Parts: sequence; structure tokens; C-alpha cells
Amino acid sequence: MINTLAARLAGLSGWRRRFVLLIAGAVAVLALPPFFVIPVLPICFAVLLWTLEGVRCNKGALSAGWWFGTGHFAAGFYWISHAFLVQPEVYGWMIPFALLGLGGGLAIFPMLAVWASWRLTTGLVQRAVMLAVLWSVAEYLRGHILTGFPWNLLAHVWAVDAAPMQFASVVGVYGLSVVTALFATLPAAVIAGKRGRLAALSGVLIAVSLWGGGAIRLASVPPTLPSSAALDDPSVPVVQIVQPNIAQRDKWRPDLQRQHFTKLIDMSRRPVDMDPMQKRIVIWPETAATFFVEDQPMARSQMAEILGPDDILITGAPRTYPRDTDEYKVWNSVQVIDARGDIVASFDKFHLVPFGEYVPFRSILPFPKLTAGRTDFSAGPGPRTLEVQGVPSFSPLICYEVIFPGHVIDDQNRPEWLLNVTNDGWFGDSAGPYQHMAAARFRSVEEGLPLVRAAYTGVSVMFDPYGRKLADLPLSTRNILIHPLLSNQNHTTVYYLWRDILFYGIVSFLAVLVMGYNRFLKSL
Repeated sequence: MINTLAARLAGLSGWRRRFVLLIAGAVAVLALPPFFVIPVLPICFAVLLWTLEGVRCNKGALSAGWWFGTGHFAAGFYWISHAFLVQPEVYGWMIPFALLGLGGGLAIFPMLAVWASWRLTTGLVQRAVMLAVLWSVAEYLRGHILTGFPWNLLAHVWAVDAAPMQFASVVGVYGLSVVTALFATLPAAVIAGKRGRLAALSGVLIAVSLWGGGAIRLASVPPTLPSSAALDDPSVPVVQIVQPNIAQRDKWRPDLQRQHFTKLIDMSRRPVDMDPMQKRIVIWPETAATFFVEDQPMARSQMAEILGPDDILITGAPRTYPRDTDEYKVWNSVQVIDARGDIVASFDKFHLVPFGEYVPFRSILPFPKLTAGRTDFSAGPGPRTLEVQGVPSFSPLICYEVIFPGHVIDDQNRPEWLLNVTNDGWFGDSAGPYQHMAAARFRSVEEGLPLVRAAYTGVSVMFDPYGRKLADLPLSTRNILIHPLLSNQNHTTVYYLWRDILFYGIVSFLAVLVMGYNRFLKSL
């Protein structure tokens, strides 16, 4: 039956082939967050590989990869349309162009991977391995070219549980994507005789090994100290995440600014059952303060009033004071307020969202940016470790800065925890916030550091240094999350020491192995 299906797919041509590949790419999204229907991944890649067996020219191979990629990315990023519906009268007309442009543009990466795997190999087993290698290389390039967009990597399917994520602490998320791609492609070789059946079995064993190996690693780590015990120890700082859940369309309304600020203040007060000596780190999400904090001493005074003597308040806010220039600039920032109402530390976002926070090629593109204000945000200098007296040092990351592997901390000044403040309210109750959270979760595994995530509308969450969820606030809810900030499980990972060197080694080894074997077959 499988052989018959593979033969029928190989015999497709024209619009039927394109349609099947488009649907297969779209269905493969079900393996990603928040669905995690992981078995569809090898099924959809089998459709791609079996269809590719019937391709006879370069154009056909390029077309196959592009249609599969377009379906995959258009379906995976459908939630982008929600951002244009915040002000539909201004941006609604851009939705089809954004979805088709993003899906079709990003599809260039898998298109080239599929074409090269078809061009360089002959047998189905070799092609399956080569496609896995080149797909992961394409993901790496997608994460770096034109500011990069490493969203919905194949490795993200394992964010369903902390156990299969653990291999990322060694090879990083790109290295895990190579292994995941092999899991996705090798089962398609089941129709290629004895070697194919062994290859298909090895693909299944990959998932078993990831889960089993990760579970063994986690079992060897002492359990996290229960929050109740830590809350009784005033020397352990407690994080209090504020999730106000204010709709994006209302967030920047001047007539509601005071109301929103009052809500944040009220949610930031010390709970009545908390020890008055307990040190708190109150965290507001990205641009929770919708005004220039440095220009508002009265607002800072109100912030200070709800803090104990050793507490601090961390908020996302726009910042406007220029540095060493007379040119007016605005930064998307994180600012730290102490109990005196002083700004004791600041961090400026360095990885800006194209069209969201600035318009590339503004001189020739007449589009306004999606965020409030007419002035483009300026980029900060890069990852920084903020050191505030009495608080464990931390690396702040604003919005999607957290999705970039290996670029979330200052390697010369390693922090004790990661902080991600974000506003996913743009994307409503969709898959977008869950995909964002899954990508962020990998940074805790890669760096061996706890991660605190404060999201305006959710999901706010805390992960330990192994990516295990400690506590969370559901999407589209108004609440606070209180949990101790523990660093006793922090550890130095192989990925932190070597970064993507092992990824380079894995893809190089597999590519040389397949090419050598392919050349050997041709010489017979």
C-alpha cells in the first residue's frame, strides 16, 4: 500500500503536484506549537520526498520545494494577520500581501534545500539524509540573512516537553534541527528495500533517543526547591510578573493611559500574605509604561511607593534621550526603577522587528510602521548583562530578541538569569504567542540559565535552567505570577562554550558521507 502511494505521488505533475505539496507543507505545521502533533512531520516529508522521485528537471525540483515551503510558512505564520487587524482601517488591506509575501519569500530557503538534495543525490535514502542536512542549513541561513527570522524551526516540535529538548544544551537548536530533520525524512525511505527499512527505523529511534536521553538527564538533576519553601526565605528574591491583559487596540489610547497605569500599579502591590522583608523583583511587560519614564517623576514616585526598600521594578518603556548626538531618537527599552524612584539601569532593544519597529528602505517604501508613533526605533548596542545591587545579574531581551540562538547574552559577562519582556497582544488568541514561548524556552536549555518571561497578554512563564516549566499565566488572562528566582541549578552548557561549532561539524560530516557514498555508487 505504501509503495503504491509513493508511486502515485511520484507520478503527479502540474497543478496536482503543486497542490499536494502545498497541503503537505501546511499540514506539517501541526507538529509545531501549540499543536505538537509530531507524527505528521515524517508523513508530510514523506509526501515531499516521494513526490520528488517523479521530478525530472531543475525547474520541477525548485517548484516542489517552493510550494511545500509556501504552504508551511503561510500556515505557520497565519497569526501575522492579527497584527494588521488591530487597526484594520489602516492596515487591513495588507494582510494577503503580508501572508503571501512572507510565506513565499521564506519558501526560498526550503526551495533551495529541496533542489540541492535532488540535484546532488540519486537514491531515496541518500536524498532523505541530504534533505535533512540542507533543510537545517537553510534554517540556519534563515536565522541570519537580512536580520534573521529563526521562527518555527523544526527543533521547536520538541518543546512539547523538556526531556527531548535537552540535546540542545549540547548542539543548540540548529543542531537539534538536524536530528529532527532526519527524524522527519528517514521514514520516507521505507520503500527503498532493506537499507530503506533500516533508515526508516533509525528515524523512529531518533525520537525515542531524544526523549529517553533527555529524561535520564533530567532525572539526574535534583528537583527544584518548592516555591513555598523559597517564599519563606527572605534572602531568595521573588519574581512578581504582572500580566495586565490590555487589548492592543486600547494600549496606546491617551484617554486610557492613566487607567492602564493605575491597573499596573495595583497589580504590583505586595500580596498581603507575603513576608514584608521578602525581596521582590516586580516585572512589567514590553512597553507596559506607554510614556517616557525619565520624563515623569510623579509616575516614578508612584512606582516607588509600591516597592519595599530592597525591591526593584523592571518595566518595558520607550526611551528618548539621545546618546552623544543631537539627532532625536527613540529606543524600545527596559528600565529598572528602585525604591527611591530612580532609574538605576536601562537596556535598549538591539534586534528590531522590520515594519513593526522600523521600516527598512524607508526612502522608497511609503509604509508606516505598525507600532505607535511615526519615528522609527533605533537599535541598541547588543546583549548586555544588567547588574543591580542586591539582585542577581540578568540579561534582558525584548520581544523576539529571545528567538535568536547564541545571541541572547554577553559572553564576556555571563548573567545569572534571562528576562524576556514581550507584547504578544498583537497576535490575539492564536498560535503566535505559543510559538514565541517555545522558542524562548530553548534559550534556557542552551544557556543553562532560568528564564523569566513577562508577556502583556500572556503567556507569562518561568523556566528553570533545563527548560522545565515552573509556573505560568495562561494567554488572555489578567493576573500576577509569583515565584522565587533560584540560581542553584545554573550550569555551563556545551553549547555556551562551543556555540554552533558542533552544528557545523554535524552537517559537514553528513554531507561528506552522503556525497562520498553517492560517488561510490556511481563508480560501480
